[in-house]
Amino acid sequence: SRRCPSQIYILSIVSRIGQSAPCRYSISKMRLKVFLRKEPAHTELVSCVGWTTSDELYSCGDDHRILRWNLVTDETNQLAKLPDDIYPIDLHWFPKTTGGQKKQSGTDIFALTSSDGKLHLVSKAGRLEKSVEAHRGAVLAARWSYDASALVTAGEDGQVKVWSRSGMLRSTLSQTGSPVYSVCWGPDCDQVLYTNSRQLVIKPLQASAKPIAWKGHDGVIMKVDWNPVNNLIVSGGEDCRYKIWDSFGRPIYSGPAQDYPITSIGWSPDGTCFAVGSFNTLRLCDASGWSHSLEKPACGSLLNVAWSADGTQLAAACGNGQVLIAHLIERRLEWENIVVNMSKRDEIEVINVTDEVIEKLDFRDRIIKLSLAYNHLVVATTLQCYIYAESKWNTPAIFDLKEGNVRHIVQSSRQFALVESSSISVYSYDGRLVCAPRLPPNLRTDLLNDSTLSLSSDTLAVRDKADERLVHLVDTSTGKPVDDSRKLTHTQEILTVALDQVGAAVERHLVIVDRNRDLYIVPTRSYGKTHKFTKLGTMVHSVAWNDSSNILAAIQDGRYTVWLHPQVVFIDRDLLALTSIYGDSTSLGRNPKLVGFHGNRIEIRRADGCRLAIGAPSMYAASLHRLASQGQWDDALRLCRFVKEDSLWACLAGLSLDASQLDAAESAYAALRVVERVQRIRTIRNLPRDEIRKAEMSAMGRADDGPFLRAGLVFRAIMMNIVLHNWDRALELAVKHKTHVDTVVAHRRRYLKRLGKPETNGKFLPYNESTMKIDWDHIVSKMELEYKDERDGNKSINQSSKSMNASTNVH
Repeated sequence: SRRCPSQIYILSIVSRIGQSAPCRYSISKMRLKVFLRKEPAHTELVSCVGWTTSDELYSCGDDHRILRWNLVTDETNQLAKLPDDIYPIDLHWFPKTTGGQKKQSGTDIFALTSSDGKLHLVSKAGRLEKSVEAHRGAVLAARWSYDASALVTAGEDGQVKVWSRSGMLRSTLSQTGSPVYSVCWGPDCDQVLYTNSRQLVIKPLQASAKPIAWKGHDGVIMKVDWNPVNNLIVSGGEDCRYKIWDSFGRPIYSGPAQDYPITSIGWSPDGTCFAVGSFNTLRLCDASGWSHSLEKPACGSLLNVAWSADGTQLAAACGNGQVLIAHLIERRLEWENIVVNMSKRDEIEVINVTDEVIEKLDFRDRIIKLSLAYNHLVVATTLQCYIYAESKWNTPAIFDLKEGNVRHIVQSSRQFALVESSSISVYSYDGRLVCAPRLPPNLRTDLLNDSTLSLSSDTLAVRDKADERLVHLVDTSTGKPVDDSRKLTHTQEILTVALDQVGAAVERHLVIVDRNRDLYIVPTRSYGKTHKFTKLGTMVHSVAWNDSSNILAAIQDGRYTVWLHPQVVFIDRDLLALTSIYGDSTSLGRNPKLVGFHGNRIEIRRADGCRLAIGAPSMYAASLHRLASQGQWDDALRLCRFVKEDSLWACLAGLSLDASQLDAAESAYAALRVVERVQRIRTIRNLPRDEIRKAEMSAMGRADDGPFLRAGLVFRAIMMNIVLHNWDRALELAVKHKTHVDTVVAHRRRYLKRLGKPETNGKFLPYNESTMKIDWDHIVSKMELEYKDERDGNKSINQSSKSMNASTNVH
């Protein structure tokens, strides 16, 4: 009751805006539902398992039998009986797809290793196609490369060998002094990762390349796996711990000590989680290492784990003869007041927490992927895709899938993208196909994830797999590249891409995090110019755009940072520091990860799995963005005067400059006490024409002549470069437009004369005193004519300029 009228008005604005954009957050949880038969199918220990399809499984054990499991009919039959001297140890199926291409003919085989030192190639019908002497002692592991071009084996003799598809020895990669218990391929199939006692070793296939080795555990390392999607390594050993590493051997996470040694470990195909097996124990962890579920099946040691291709099912070889089958369920998603829980493999429970209304959604087929964002739920099953709106749970939009194996779903406010094994398709929320962009065949869509794929309401950004410095930008309205003649290529390998979500397509920006952990921002529309990457920060580990305004948050050097208007770096770079807010890092712990930025809430998860919901440092910034987008500049000024924060004034200055709002920009710079900018704005206010004022406003604070050229103001673009001493650019524009060449040369000569230096620029050497005579009276009269034509409203003055240039002695 004691507030002044202006304060009450501002609070009503913020309250009204807050009602239209409630707090949002989205988290994901999951667990495994385990199935065991009453009686074991094998009479002895089961050593290995492998999936052919999501409904068919093969297993081998010490009873010398190969069994085939049909999960649809729940039938098990013996496929083959191995000789009594063959005790199988490891099994791996030939890859069904190669880089997103169709399955090759005659490849229904799997590699089977045994204790007698042989490598066996076995057909799907159980016929032994080929056996080769591979190692002295047992062959402990075998893995096909992802491109199906080679096979690697590891043995009890300490050797690691590479074989051709037909079983011919290509090379011996390594000879160690201890048994190699586990081996796997790198994401690009040009490296091999293997264990060596307590060490992990990455060995390139090139003979001259040096391997990378580091101590991984305090005990012998038993299992290791390297995921091609997230490029992370997980290992487990006799020290009863599991650990996560990056591809350079740097530790990401170290799990707590378990009760028993780790006997099996394996990533899911999409890299979102991995399974850890030990004696009577099965643990499910996400990619950051946090444990989501712990199961205690009475089945002995889990000697081998294998995921189905769609990542929804897990099989494990057990020491008591059982084959454990587990389904990934209870995947939980939240958005605003909606909670979605996948209670069964074909059932979803939707809860509205405001009125406690519960909806159950049943599906004919098994659920593979689901995503909840922007008030829409997208569910992909083995055959179809279902799209639910928050207000229409009973009437979903349904369409059939092309391939039936959805790898990833990414949503934006107006559309979503489905990533399948060999294609990307963008759909509207009514189920209509928006576009199916044709991307390079070596892009490997099956390896895309949230870090390498981003979608906005009009643009799709995909990082290339073959050249990780390249980002493909697609206009979703046409399905064609945004600018085919100009590739968006960075100088370093790109780890993360993220598109802003608000604004028109011409204002769309992309942020990237490169291999050096530097954060850059770049416009997606270059208008014929080379894309300009501008650095925002360093030591950035995770980044996220706000869902309702173009505010950027990142985890930077162990603390969170928020840029209230990151695009201001292209408008007035001096404002970037003022619009950057740094949060307290005391509560974040080690290796925090940014998982979402929705409304005024930043979601961060610590290394111990604890989720922190942190209020945005400036809760009024989103309100200011919304007022600016709606053209309510008077309300925006009132808001900044009420809050009295320099960061908010700097944000308003950038927004008003971008919108060519002179009054708001002048007030913002005056509040920041930037006198020279206030004087510049007042000068711009007195310019004769509106397009000149807008071009000057757009160019203020940045050395960019683009606004002048787009407005047809070539003379002002040339003069801006002369004032900034960008001589090469000024001469380039003058020659290209055939006007004011003598003006540029004259100013260049006067500049060098004042410095007392000779001309050394090769572009200006042809315009020396012998080839071009300078008449300052003529140049001044031309400049005065330009300014007169601007006052009179003549955009194009080429004719008068050409006629006056004709009298200039240029050879």
